[in-house]
Amino acid sequence: MTRREVAEFYRRLAEANPHPETELESVNVYTLLVAVVLSAQATDAGVNRATRALFAEIDTPAQMVALGLDGLKQHIRTIGLFNTKAKNVIALSQSLLDQHGGEVPRDRAALEALPGVGRKTANVVLNVAFGEETFAVDTHIFRVGNRTGLARGKTVLAVEKKLDAVTPAPFRVHAHHWLILHGRYVCKARRPECWRCIEQDLCAFKPKTPPRPERTAARAT
Repeated sequence: MTRREVAEFYRRLAEANPHPETELESVNVYTLLVAVVLSAQATDAGVNRATRALFAEIDTPAQMVALGLDGLKQHIRTIGLFNTKAKNVIALSQSLLDQHGGEVPRDRAALEALPGVGRKTANVVLNVAFGEETFAVDTHIFRVGNRTGLARGKTVLAVEKKLDAVTPAPFRVHAHHWLILHGRYVCKARRPECWRCIEQDLCAFKPKTPPRPERTAARAT
């Protein structure tokens, strides 16, 4: 895409959803961090179902450590890889107490040093909690970036760097949310709903655009 097309791509997303938000539920920065850690290879909806009761009871690192590993597992057992994730959450909570006074640091290196926290998780927390201009590339954003031509790359990091390079200033803070929501609900992996996409004329995926559902149904009758 040209610079003008990239700006128009984002302008349309912004017009359709001026105030995008994460779909993960949390009550403070700490619970956001926990929710993002738990969301790896899991759906936001599934994480929310498991954490509503948890976060009503536990919303600080000290409370999480006191709950303990077995107590946490009981809350999150419906989430994939819950055994490993529970260990990471308890360990990162202890690290926050030992190294950061129980507060979530506003620093990428410090976040990535926490157990179970990688670059994507750090990017989400920095963006959502602190308003940093970061690009947390998950499978949805990786797909949208490559499929549309907005930010092509063979690796997650390559797509992230491309997004960082091409995304104009007015759209940088919310770019992550616009792209993930677009990938989740419109530019889907198996059956992208190109027929209702507001970016159709800008997108490089036109040769594989499926017909409108009603047209398919009409031909079948």
